[in-house]
Amino acid sequence: MEALAALADPVRRELVGLLARRGELAAGELAARFPVSRPAISRHLRVLREAGLVTARAEGKRRLYALDPAPLREIDDWLEPYRDLWARRLDALDTEIARGRRARRTGDDA
Repeated sequence: MEALAALADPVRRELVGLLARRGELAAGELAARFPVSRPAISRHLRVLREAGLVTARAEGKRRLYALDPAPLREIDDWLEPYRDLWARRLDALDTEIARGRRARRTGDDA
């Protein structure tokens, strides 16, 4: 799952977030939002493109990038069993917290 490795970097996660919120953006527009060099942003975009997370198209001299959500769906599908696992554990924790509150209200220390 190349997408997970690509998203391990915080700059790449922010690039994906920007494209998710704003839609298609030029490489220059993306680079202007970060305190790193344009070549560094270009490398990040290349990693995202190779992982299938973004697409690029040329428009004159500009390269426009857009999010491709398919790899994110794959990650979401992969995470589903873990989400269910944590939901059950959090539900059990909620039950224990509620029992503790009831016990304090009624004065039971059992």
